[in-house]
Amino acid sequence: MRASNVSRKTKETDVQVMLDLDKSASPEISTGIGFFDHMLTALGVHSGFTLYVRCKGDLEVDGHHTVEDVGIALGQAFAEAVGDRAGIARYGSKYIPMDEALAFCALDVSGRPFLRFGADFPQETAGDFDSCLAAEFFRAFACNAGLTLHLKAECGDNTHHMIEAMFKALAHALREAAEVVSDGVLSSKGVL
Repeated sequence: MRASNVSRKTKETDVQVMLDLDKSASPEISTGIGFFDHMLTALGVHSGFTLYVRCKGDLEVDGHHTVEDVGIALGQAFAEAVGDRAGIARYGSKYIPMDEALAFCALDVSGRPFLRFGADFPQETAGDFDSCLAAEFFRAFACNAGLTLHLKAECGDNTHHMIEAMFKALAHALREAAEVVSDGVLSSKGVL
């Protein structure tokens, strides 16, 4: 069973994440940041994974700790769920349009964390979410999931649309990469 439960508790946040790569259910998300909840819901729906996220964070400071720590916990859950990565397609990529915005994601479930992020957001916020936190989430997720992750907002005039297209592109690329396609590890070395 490719599923994981991760808890992360610090002086700044208390996060619980449940992820199941093989079952699809309606996401249950509550972080206290409305726009972030919307993005994580999109990630769950578009990946086809079961995703449960609860976070109580120090939002009186700002959203940074909540967003980053959810990224850490979700990345750890993904890494645990894929295990030794044997049998998975490993690579995934997707372009996602959302109205005037277009996002691209390419990833490798390699065990070698890396993020290349490109976005020039025209607005500083999307709802109650500071747009700079998008990169913080994706970095925390990639580093803890063991992903080589390239994400780019190719164009857009609306920060909400651009970030949402990026989350959906990530979701579809993850679904593709996590698909079970063989028995062995997809590597000429035999290991990742």
